[in-house]
Formats: sequence, C-alpha cells, structure tokens
Amino acid sequence: MAIFFHPFHMVNLSPWPLTGALGAMCLTSGLTKWFHQFSSYLIFLGILILILTMIQWWRDISREGTFQGNHTINVSIGLRWGMILFIASEVLFFVSFFWAFFHSSLSPTPELGAHWPPSGIYPFNPFQIPLLNTAILLASGISVTWAHHSLIESNFSQAKIALLITVTLGIYFSILQGFEYKEASFAISDSSYGSTFFVATGFHGLHVLIGTSFLLVCLLRHNMTHFSASHHFGFEAAAWYWHFVDVVWLFLYISIYWWGS
Repeated sequence: MAIFFHPFHMVNLSPWPLTGALGAMCLTSGLTKWFHQFSSYLIFLGILILILTMIQWWRDISREGTFQGNHTINVSIGLRWGMILFIASEVLFFVSFFWAFFHSSLSPTPELGAHWPPSGIYPFNPFQIPLLNTAILLASGISVTWAHHSLIESNFSQAKIALLITVTLGIYFSILQGFEYKEASFAISDSSYGSTFFVATGFHGLHVLIGTSFLLVCLLRHNMTHFSASHHFGFEAAAWYWHFVDVVWLFLYISIYWWGS
C-alpha cells in the first residue's frame, strides 16, 4: 500500500453510494406505484436496500475512524463543519414550513372562513399530548447532555445509562405522536391548516426517528468501546442533531400547537 504523509483521508472505493442511490430509486418508485396501483412490494424492497446500505456504510466509517486512525484532527474539523452546514440546511428546510403556516394563519382567506383555525377544524389541545411530548424532548435534551459530559469525564457507565434514557425517550415521543395522528379529527387534505400541520410535524417526527436511530447506533458503538474522552465525534454529531430536533419542536409547539390553536 502507498504511504501518504498528510493528515487527510483519501476515501477508498465504496459500493455503498451506488446501492444507496438504487435503494432511494426503488423507494420513490415504489411510492409512486403504491399511489397509483396500491402495490407496496417495491417500497419494502427499497427500504430493505437502504437499511442494508446504512448498516454496512456506517460499519465502514466506524472502522475507519476507530481502528484505522483515518479521522485525524484535520479530518475531524472537516466532519464538524459538514455537520454544522447540514444542520443549517435543515433549519432552512423547516423555515419554509413555518413560512407557509404563518402566511396562512396571519391573513386567512375567505375560503378558510376568514379566521384561524379554519372553519370545521378542531385542533389539538396543546396542554395534553403536545405538552407531554415537549417535556419528553426537553428531558431527552438533558439526558443526551449528561451522556456527553460523562464521556468527556471518561465515566462510561453513566454515559451508557444516559444514552439509553435518551433513546427510550425518543421512541416514547414517536409512539405518542403516532397515537396523536390516529386520534386527529382532521386530515392532511383539510385546508391549509391540515397540510401545514401534518407536513411540519410529520417531518419533525421523521427527524426524531432519524435522531433516535443515530443515538441508538452511538449506544451500540459505546458498548463496543468505540468512544473515548477525546475521540467521540460520532456521538457529538448525534447530540448536535438531537438538540436541533429539540429546538425545532419548541418552535412547533409554541407556533402551531399553542398559538395556532
């Protein structure tokens, strides 16, 4: 093998970008097939390909950073900036949803009954499940911070407990949101309220599932002693992402659930 005297990581050839793209194509094509022909087998094929791709791609990255020493200080700085820019793009993603919500709610048209919520829409009580979900996410933000500080102090047993609590709270949040959707008195097709509500809260719910998966992978890696006090950016990135999810939910709760109802 050639020896490179520089601190950067020259990535090896990998099949996972190709298989990931094929999985995404199967998933989107399967959604179209499901919409028109009510056939879901292609969706599940796409999901299976994506899950297998993620497992093997994450395995390779963990191996490169933990055992092969490819994540040097320079590479780590690049990874941090990449995560920061990714979260910034996600912030703008949610700004568009809030923009649509306030555009409709601050000047409701005659088609909406000239008031907000629109006629015939019975919104959720913000002091029931939404408030409980707010408490759950705030508690999970505390527990993930506890896990981070425990890692920095090399207290690995407490880091494991705090991470397990965070993952459990994330799963609990998703279950409650699913129950809330099931009990909703309106649908995504019910005026601009239904569309903005379900798109904004639904994409946030998707981000919660992604963040929970991210933290679950970190918990598994922590059990395999992949993290140390000075080498744990994989967990740090997951914690940043989880805090972003927390903050977005606070804006959703205040604007859509409380003020918008």
